[in-house]
Amino acid sequence: MAAMRIDCDIHPAVGGTRTTLLPYLSDHWKEQVVSRAIDGLDLTSYPPGMPLSGRADWRPANGKPGSDLAMVQKGAFEQLGASHAILNVLYGAQAVFDTYMAADFCKAINDWIAAEWLSRDPRLRASIVVPMQDPDLAIEEIERRAGDNRFVSVLVLAQGETLLGRRHFWPVYRLAEKYKLPLAIHAGTQYRQAPSSAGWPSHRYEYYFVEAQAFQAQILSLIYEGVFGKFPNLKVVLMESGVSWLPAFMWRANKTWRGVRVEVPWVEREPAAIIRDNFRVTMQPFDAPGDARSVEEIIDQIGSEKMFLFASDYPHWQFDGDDPIPPNLPKSIIEKMCVDNPLETFSRLSLN
Repeated sequence: MAAMRIDCDIHPAVGGTRTTLLPYLSDHWKEQVVSRAIDGLDLTSYPPGMPLSGRADWRPANGKPGSDLAMVQKGAFEQLGASHAILNVLYGAQAVFDTYMAADFCKAINDWIAAEWLSRDPRLRASIVVPMQDPDLAIEEIERRAGDNRFVSVLVLAQGETLLGRRHFWPVYRLAEKYKLPLAIHAGTQYRQAPSSAGWPSHRYEYYFVEAQAFQAQILSLIYEGVFGKFPNLKVVLMESGVSWLPAFMWRANKTWRGVRVEVPWVEREPAAIIRDNFRVTMQPFDAPGDARSVEEIIDQIGSEKMFLFASDYPHWQFDGDDPIPPNLPKSIIEKMCVDNPLETFSRLSLN
């Protein structure tokens, strides 16, 4: 086990809007939450009792897996071997249609995580949750929190109202680049459109499986709209995207770009080269085959050891045993993905 491991994706659970976030909301939304009995705005589509939502020893006596700080500390640091961890809060603020309500909920989440988690454990960092429903309000929240170096990235969902490369989002990326905040795109949805390009699935399994399509669409949007030509130092972290689809996707992106690059003359490099420079992926859940040769081939075909980031996805149960490092990884990348790559990606991390 590595002496130092920076876990780039763990999930503290919001107990509820009224039970957890109420003290951090503005007076108006406090009154609205109480009078309208707003609570339980969870984004997760996992049935709460299924093992994936949290294995038995990660479930508190009361409440959701991930809601108890002491249990999270024990699980992430003692059991899973992290030395530091980045908190990514997935809650209904990212999906609310009312932009002002969404903005106040995002503010409350960030204030709650700072006051009740970051201030109680110096090993913890967090992503800034922003209301991408309105880029102006997202910018306000980034500006409000950017002075606190315990916040190390900006958290958005893989499936929203429009693709993330569109120009109305660019002021968000300008600010993220300025403050050295990677854009963390996490698996999840605002429930605006079907999860696949062909419509709505019947089963949760289908929904879970087609999540990779959303990440692929976002990569193409960010590259072909010209985001990295304008913001070359912006890093994008794909969280819970899977890994094994990347080689074929990168090959096809290059092939297609060569044929139609006249349409996007501002994309001056092969998409695969931009992906290797500007994108990173977390390594849980790991979706590669179980044999060492296949894993090594996938890593080699991706062509960049700096793209991989250690993550446990705690309290979600995505792996066997107590070691979230995927099996059969080449030894050369394990130390890089646990320490070097997170430090390069999340440059605001301070381990003092």
